[in-house]
Amino acid sequence: MMIRFTYLLLSLFAIACAPQSTPSGAPLTELNSPDQLDTLINGYVDSGDVPFLYARVEDRGGHVVYEHGAVNDRLLPSTVVDGDTWIRIWSMSKAITISLALDLIEQDKLSFDAPVANFIPEFASLRVAVTANGDSLLDSDDPANACSGQTVPVAETMTIRHLINHTAGFYYAVTGFPCIDSALAERAVTRATDSDALIADLAALPLIQQPGTQYFYGMNTTVLGLVIERATNRDLHDLVAEIFGEQFGIRDLSYHLPPDETMLPRFSGADGYLREAHPGELDIFGGDVPRYAPSHSLALGGEGMIGTADAYADFLRLLLNDGALNGHQLLEKATIADMVAPHTQLDSDYGHNGYNIWVTSGKLGDGSYGRAGLWVVGGYEGTYGWVDPELGLVGVFVTQVQHASARANGRHDVIREAFYDQVLPERR
Repeated sequence: MMIRFTYLLLSLFAIACAPQSTPSGAPLTELNSPDQLDTLINGYVDSGDVPFLYARVEDRGGHVVYEHGAVNDRLLPSTVVDGDTWIRIWSMSKAITISLALDLIEQDKLSFDAPVANFIPEFASLRVAVTANGDSLLDSDDPANACSGQTVPVAETMTIRHLINHTAGFYYAVTGFPCIDSALAERAVTRATDSDALIADLAALPLIQQPGTQYFYGMNTTVLGLVIERATNRDLHDLVAEIFGEQFGIRDLSYHLPPDETMLPRFSGADGYLREAHPGELDIFGGDVPRYAPSHSLALGGEGMIGTADAYADFLRLLLNDGALNGHQLLEKATIADMVAPHTQLDSDYGHNGYNIWVTSGKLGDGSYGRAGLWVVGGYEGTYGWVDPELGLVGVFVTQVQHASARANGRHDVIREAFYDQVLPERR
């Protein structure tokens, strides 16, 4: 069944199906120096595919192995984008929230099989949207006409494991089923005043499937963040600031924009050229987007974090270094191994999904093969990160755009593979 969430999944996990070439069409084998890697990155910006692009690669000790940025002067005059620029990282928030949950599981404050309703009793009476015949919406070949308005009670207990693995039944407003897309959009959940208000909104909406049925990407990690808040009696923003900021020194990951910082505009290429996005154009929640003002207390654990490329590289190094960073241990080595073990999407030729971390098989969109065994994360406006456990490297690529041109499809794979070819050819 072809529904819109498929595109979102492929972009978030960077399983691009476009031919792996540079913006000019030159094959990667024609690149033969790091300077040409800079030129490759510049090409995506100069050709109008993305408004800016910043790339950063570090070794496990935090030393910068490669760094380059390019900015479209027409769209962002007199603007510098570097490792300290604040970026909306969207679904790259998920790995951080899941790490917090796994830490609580190691402490026996949570368990994989604990019912979600133990922490959010408002979800005790959730219902599931079905077709007129009572079948799952996901079994329909006609999403536009599958909605019946009917719902049935939840038949299986929703657990923490379901939230972590995206099998709980929560979704985004891009499923292609009008009944649930419009219902989520009308709730304007990103405007909820606090976590309790968000829980009330979600409790009033049907699930798209029975919990535990199959993988379906959505607000499952956001709900996991709500569970964490209830389990700890702490605000998610405060937990991130205390654990990652104070303990590990990763201070530039937050749900609130610091008072002396500004956010870059949102851009869209929906009309065939880059421009600032219109209000409501980003559709993941039906038009609303997360808010980052300190006065807005809601922290969306699946989508709402902002941060810098430098800070996110530090978080990736924590995963690379078996759960440790700067003399502190967050997760056990075995837990990190479990994060990247096969859990869902096991029938893909491109790899498998761990706990919202994609592990590459090496197969690229044109049928060729690049580097296998990378741990990949991605976000809605074009952010991307990876861990190379074999060579001890982490990489972060950031931009802020939706509907980039077709020429930019697969750019993360292209740039990453060019990095290995040009900067570390002897380790290829």
